[in-house]
Amino acid sequence: MSEVLDSRSLELRKMVLAAVTSSGRGHIGSALSLIEIVSTLYDSVLRHNPRHPNWEERDVFILSKGHGCLGLYAVLAQHGYFPIEELESFCSFESRLGGHPEWHTLPGIEFSTGSLGHGLAVAVGISKAIQMKNSGRRIFVLLGDGELGEGSIWESALHAAKHSLDNLVVVIDFNNMQAYGELCSVLPLDNLEDKWTSFGFEVMHVNGHSRESLLKAFVAKSDSRPRVIIAHTIKGKGIKSAENSAEWHHKAKISPQDIENLLANQQ
Repeated sequence: MSEVLDSRSLELRKMVLAAVTSSGRGHIGSALSLIEIVSTLYDSVLRHNPRHPNWEERDVFILSKGHGCLGLYAVLAQHGYFPIEELESFCSFESRLGGHPEWHTLPGIEFSTGSLGHGLAVAVGISKAIQMKNSGRRIFVLLGDGELGEGSIWESALHAAKHSLDNLVVVIDFNNMQAYGELCSVLPLDNLEDKWTSFGFEVMHVNGHSRESLLKAFVAKSDSRPRVIIAHTIKGKGIKSAENSAEWHHKAKISPQDIENLLANQQ
């Protein structure tokens, strides 16, 4: 996947690196694979209001793979949910920006995530409530591919299909890696499209680093079924030395020299 990153994507990646410069830790690879997905949603798809984060008519986004929160934080900061300078407080003792997002500390976070497999269940509940109110609001939930090994994902999918939740869009950050290696060596996800189809979902594939492709998928009309978008991405996208590297899934000790090297390898 050789998608050339635009200036916005490059700037968001610099913001992610700025956040971990002071903290010296973070899930860099996991954050970089989802930046185009999240920024396209907030830029062009979601109805949201940074000045009124709890606006009753807002669309809902849940980052179920909470460890990728650095990418979400960068996007929220650019949209004015909190000052961009606050990114430098990431993971400090009294910071609102933890290693996983928490709804009660930071505006724009709909649900605290980190323990994988919970985001879709919550999204299904919200989606059903909105359906019962005949509201036009939509629910987007972003899952990691490794997260699909959680049984609660498939229980939630069954309920979404049963209730014909056509206001629900599941996005899978399919970077083909888990914490310590490729999916094929950890827990393979063969026939993923067939799996979701058999669970009653409409399925689409997109290049997860192409804003144009993502936007077309996000605004496509549903056929009364819940929808899943399999976004093919690269873990660590945009920094050559971190791409497709399990080493950069998470690091607890990131030195200033590491950051300098990452910046030098930014594509």
